[in-house]
Amino acid sequence: MPDKTDHTSDLLRRYLEQRREAGERELVLDDLTVEDVMRIVGAKNWLDVPRPTPAPSAGIEPIAPAPVADRVAEPPPAVQADAQSAPRDDAGALPPIVVGKAGADLFGGPMASLDSLEAVAAHATACKRCALWSTATNCVPGEGSPNAQLVCVGEAPGEQEDLSGRPFVGKAGQLLTKILAAIDLKREDVFICNVLKHRPPLNRNPLPDEVTACSPYLVRQIELIRPRVILAFGTFAAQTLLETKLSIGKLRGTLHRYYGVPLIVTYHPAALLRNPAWKRPTWDDVQHARRILDRTGDGA
Repeated sequence: MPDKTDHTSDLLRRYLEQRREAGERELVLDDLTVEDVMRIVGAKNWLDVPRPTPAPSAGIEPIAPAPVADRVAEPPPAVQADAQSAPRDDAGALPPIVVGKAGADLFGGPMASLDSLEAVAAHATACKRCALWSTATNCVPGEGSPNAQLVCVGEAPGEQEDLSGRPFVGKAGQLLTKILAAIDLKREDVFICNVLKHRPPLNRNPLPDEVTACSPYLVRQIELIRPRVILAFGTFAAQTLLETKLSIGKLRGTLHRYYGVPLIVTYHPAALLRNPAWKRPTWDDVQHARRILDRTGDGA
């Protein structure tokens, strides 16, 4: 018979990998019950004791999360009056984080001379401000419409992105394309990029000096596009743009502001591949972005 200790250790390893994939820097057990945690850590006698299934609360039907792609045909929900209302992962309301002032220049340093997205891409391709250029195959500056109303920001290029020079082209990218399609947007209608423009070796976490060196390119891209909404995918992108150390569970569900631009935090598509339960809250987040686009323009 398989060893229960080995099995629970494997479950714990897989769970921690999911959290790391989502960009978590701290462990928040927001999706697990006490029973789940006790089973995972293999608490003494817990695995062998049958546990009753709790009855659902009155009037509440348990909902199994469906894949994002399966919800393309769902009718859009009614537009909410409060643009800041959105589902939350945890109890209590987090005050919106506001970075910069609306209408202000985002970045006034040497990048201010880059007057187009093509100029930013060329500068990033030749950049040696950190050591990542020496281990990467290609620079991945980002792609999409210079008139995009929505900017999608991830963490850093992965293996497939490094080989192709394009952002979000692997399995996570395919899922992102479906997520956008579910809110009636095509990839070419939005702008997709990452905080880092070169892949960290073995997909390790970005280092502080790499973020310092590379984030001005992202800032200049946002300044040039001036979108109506920013979607920050994963903890790392959210923490970088919002200048905070809060976890994704605390940042989700609140409409933040980045130099006047509404910013919504949600899970990274790569994390959804590891944990399908996060597809439902992600779907809620992208619908929130869609409603903001609909209120401020045609979203095209």
